[in-house]
Amino acid sequence: MLNLPMLTRAPLHTQPFRWGRITELYSPADAAALVATYPRDSFKTVSGYGGEKDYEYQARQLVEMGTGRIIHEQHLSPAWRRLASELTAPDYRLALSTLTDMDLRNAPMEVNVFHYGPQACLGPHPDLGDKLVTHILYFNDSWNIEDGGCLNILGSADPTDVVAVIPPLVGTSAVLVRAENSWHAVTQVVANCQTSRRSMTVTFYRPGSLSSMWPSGDQSSLHNYEPAHD
Repeated sequence: MLNLPMLTRAPLHTQPFRWGRITELYSPADAAALVATYPRDSFKTVSGYGGEKDYEYQARQLVEMGTGRIIHEQHLSPAWRRLASELTAPDYRLALSTLTDMDLRNAPMEVNVFHYGPQACLGPHPDLGDKLVTHILYFNDSWNIEDGGCLNILGSADPTDVVAVIPPLVGTSAVLVRAENSWHAVTQVVANCQTSRRSMTVTFYRPGSLSSMWPSGDQSSLHNYEPAHD
């Protein structure tokens, strides 16, 4: 399903930090299947305002941190089960290692999927220091950038210091190599947006790290994602 050669074909940008945009990750048929059956079960609300960064979105665990176990697999479509399996395979890790020139073959990894509904956002931030590489994949078949919900690569903590804008279109992805200056943000989805912004993050961590998204003993209530419009 994953077009792994596309992950190693183009070098990463080096400014303002190491990042890349990779497209054409799936065949048209696979892309359509992933869009049509994007998960809606077992999400929790994640939000915080007034701290280091503002954020609000819906998150679902797909692959458990460090174990490779696919979570709530029984609720996934065949296309999503296949994608989850490929993300846990050695070939995917090797492709990301080649692209980033970092050995990720044994790094702890987790995968989460997200709905960003109306007014959801993720403020400017570099990733936490325990992260090595994040691969962000998108699953909207169309998107108006005026609706927000785009990944902005930033030159600094200033949200207007925009270096690149990446819309959440299926087949498109972004790779971010964590650094002290790896500033990025997701612009706020407008209040009247007709669909959610749909993304998945595959995150590779330093040895010994723990999941900040799903900490041990997390008792968050899970719910199905019920969009207001779509």
